[in-house]
Amino acid sequence: MRITPLDIRNHTFPRRVSGYDREEVDGFLRMVSEDYEAALRTIETARERIRQLEHRTQELTANEQLLKETLTSAQQLSEDLKQTAMREAEVLVGEAEIQGEKVLDAAHRRAARLAEDIREMRGLRTRLAASLRSTVERHLQLIDHLSEDPPAENPDLERRVAVLARTARDGASREE
Repeated sequence: MRITPLDIRNHTFPRRVSGYDREEVDGFLRMVSEDYEAALRTIETARERIRQLEHRTQELTANEQLLKETLTSAQQLSEDLKQTAMREAEVLVGEAEIQGEKVLDAAHRRAARLAEDIREMRGLRTRLAASLRSTVERHLQLIDHLSEDPPAENPDLERRVAVLARTARDGASREE
């Protein structure tokens, strides 16, 4: 059974002939009662503080658990983002390689076309030079032939030569 400060104050001792001094006992009981009351208040205050601290500990434990879960989620999310970024980078690099190969292939095809065009132009130049040489040689032969004095007995031939000479002069003056 618990003794309260009030029980201590109200407690009476039986009287005897050679007993204790009543005032001194009552004073002592009052003092013990006040100390006991103060001790009980201190204990109750301590119990309340303990309840508060236990409640706070529970809150902090819950927060700690939440923080751990959040940190784990953040780490997982970070890892997922990292993996996604790596996959995207690989895709971009792959696309860049394909694009680079396409550009390189187009450049090779263009270079091949240019080489073929150069080859065709060289052939054309050779054919043109041969054609021009042939034309010049024919004209030189014609000039040589026209330079010869034809026999006087053929007047028709002389007329033809004169016409050809005039045509050659006209053609030469046009080219200039």
